[in-house]
Amino acid sequence: MTVPPTTSPARTVAWSSPLRTRFRGLDARDGLLVRGDAGWAEFSPFWEYDDAESAAWLRAVREAADVGWPAPVRSSVPVNVTVPATDPQRAHDIVTASDGCRTAKVKVAQRSADGAVEPVGREVARLEAVRDALGPGGRIRVDANGGWTLDEALRRLPLLDRAAGGLEYVEQPCASVADLAAVRRSTSVLVAADESIRRAEDPFAVLRAEAADVVVLKVQPLGGVRACLELAEQVGLPVVVSSALESSVGLAAGLALAAALPELPFACGLATSQLLVHDVVDEPLLPRGGEITVRRPEPSAAALARAAADPSTHERWVTRYQRVGALLDGAAA
Repeated sequence: MTVPPTTSPARTVAWSSPLRTRFRGLDARDGLLVRGDAGWAEFSPFWEYDDAESAAWLRAVREAADVGWPAPVRSSVPVNVTVPATDPQRAHDIVTASDGCRTAKVKVAQRSADGAVEPVGREVARLEAVRDALGPGGRIRVDANGGWTLDEALRRLPLLDRAAGGLEYVEQPCASVADLAAVRRSTSVLVAADESIRRAEDPFAVLRAEAADVVVLKVQPLGGVRACLELAEQVGLPVVVSSALESSVGLAAGLALAAALPELPFACGLATSQLLVHDVVDEPLLPRGGEITVRRPEPSAAALARAAADPSTHERWVTRYQRVGALLDGAAA
């Protein structure tokens, strides 16, 4: 489908919010909201991403703002609670406060400034706390964000699997596709590919190497809901839809993807607005009974005032948005 090259009527608002818990090495999150004929969209590539990588995020914005999304096939989406690399008590508290989430995604493989990986005993304690909070019927998955070496993954996974009382899957245990395939061959734990799909020049390398059982799709990094639906059909593996730590405006795109998938066998990683101190809508996309109702909330003046970025941050985002737009339009010319 051809996505219009411009967003009209033009309106952009930058937002910024502290995070309740340090996540992905961040203490705050920010982005740009864009309003078009089809509604509000969000442009929020992480700052370490260059303009070329950010172009896919802008394609997702143009779809959301100018075109809209496919019709849903379900009215609600089951979601997991996300547990950062934190202490056991905090991990337990996050799960018990998740309003009925029966799946927890637990961050592992964190490294210190000197490159040392977190001691496995801390990861084990975190998982044991999460299992205690969930009870015997809940599901636990771990996410390494490609942070383990192959040897670390093979040594740690059996210990973490035992601590969790059985892992649902491990997400991106190692950075390379070859190492993902080696982990999959060497363990009974299912392997999910995230970065090897969304940050890869060739996302189908995972398929050729038989390196994953599950794929994690994120709407902004992959260029929009329709692009993700097409990729999911081509890959042919079960899909988990996850967020890129967006506001509820950005999360609505992930929710639209999860709602439009023909099958949804796993809980999705879309319950992340609770990590923000300030969201941009009055009623954020939060789970109720472990699910999020499919809807598209709009920013309010009051919420935008609470989450307003300072003028320099606003200008930085607008400049980036325009620069990436010029790059995208130039490539299409």
